[in-house]
Amino acid sequence: MDLRKIDDRISVTPQIQIADLPAIASLGFKTLVANRPDNEEPGQPLMAGIEEAAREHGLQWVYMPVASGNISDDDVERFGAMIRTADAPVLAFCRSGTRCTVLWALSSAGETPAKEIFEKAQSAGYDISGIAPRLAQQAQKNS
Repeated sequence: MDLRKIDDRISVTPQIQIADLPAIASLGFKTLVANRPDNEEPGQPLMAGIEEAAREHGLQWVYMPVASGNISDDDVERFGAMIRTADAPVLAFCRSGTRCTVLWALSSAGETPAKEIFEKAQSAGYDISGIAPRLAQQAQKNS
């Protein structure tokens, strides 16, 4: 696993495996969020299996699939509402972790200064500078 902490509330990671669930639970995560649709690429584990293992390890499960490169305003709103109410800390995963980071960033816009959002993403190893215009629009919308 390649866990990357964004802040005290959320961390992100590339695709996890069912065998990772004991470690995820032992690290104290309370909620597991899947932002990756089933069958996005051959060989990825099915979400139903990850969900079952997550629940067996006492984790809350949220399946919120988002198509890579196609994050809608509705996706951002749903993610933001979920992250504000989920039991923390939250671990979100997708293929690489970027999609989860972008969802977090856009849902944080307006509440968190853009500079801080970019710094947190960069510290976690994600360059989200390409979403700067959309982040500015989202901040105006959320404020």
